[in-house]
Amino acid sequence: MHIGFAGTPAFAAAALEAILDAGLGVTLALTRPDRPRGRGMKVEPGPVRAVAAARGIPLLQPVSLKDQATRERIVAVPLDVLVVAAYGLILPKPLLDWPRHGCINIHASLLPRWRGAAPIERAVLAGDHETGVTIMRMDEGLDTGPIIAGHPVPIAARETAGSLHDKLARVGGAAVVEALQRLQREGNLPAAPQPETGVTYAAKIDRGEALVDWRQDAAAIDRRIRAFNPVPGAQATLGGESVKLWQAIAGPGHFGAPGTVVRAAATGITIACGDGTLTVTMLQRAGGRRLPAAAFLAGHPVATGTRWGGAVE
Repeated sequence: MHIGFAGTPAFAAAALEAILDAGLGVTLALTRPDRPRGRGMKVEPGPVRAVAAARGIPLLQPVSLKDQATRERIVAVPLDVLVVAAYGLILPKPLLDWPRHGCINIHASLLPRWRGAAPIERAVLAGDHETGVTIMRMDEGLDTGPIIAGHPVPIAARETAGSLHDKLARVGGAAVVEALQRLQREGNLPAAPQPETGVTYAAKIDRGEALVDWRQDAAAIDRRIRAFNPVPGAQATLGGESVKLWQAIAGPGHFGAPGTVVRAAATGITIACGDGTLTVTMLQRAGGRRLPAAAFLAGHPVATGTRWGGAVE
């Protein structure tokens, strides 16, 4: 088979490596242009480009797919199927119609729940107990195409978006290899329309959402911290300074106004919430490193009764 691949971040790179490790050849890869990364903001190749370069796969990095000349150059390469995973550009109809067997997408949720850009973060934020990977045939809608296969994945009690991402990336790689091998063996991939009920949308994460609102209950704030770990990181303010919160434990009780420090100890900084308390155990000051509570307090003492700021001061 002549397989094409379109993707950009680590989730996509894991799938590309799984396809190649299974002995399935990839004729062409598409990925977003290189961009500045890290603290130094140096222009570096993305994960899919790095895999393509290491494995000798021809690569195209179009800025846009709206230009007809760009599209014609891409579709000039004959393909049987195009695998798409977190590519970052919407495929216009000429590209959807390009491969002989169409385009199949690896989506990090059990569709129709969490269609859209941030299904992993939204599942953790909502407190879902299960998510998964869907292999779907792409159409012109937003993750609306018929389902080829669904692979459930449980969400652990202390799951972060980062740990769930890695689980789903592994499952996604195995799932798409299974689908491609079936296509190679049988010559088709049956797919069923998505259910009309249960549709939810996973909107792109806005950085403003990362700011903690201490009036929420402690369990909701804990989910926010885990949903935004590692990106963009949940934030609050202490003494007017921005602090990222990386790990916390929710507990019961009512001990004062939301955002008030109830206890500051080496085991964690306990803060009153709208309902319950949150004991923060891993923090990071602006420009600093992630620190356990003991190390944070050693360099930045916090007194009982201190007020943390957040979404609403």
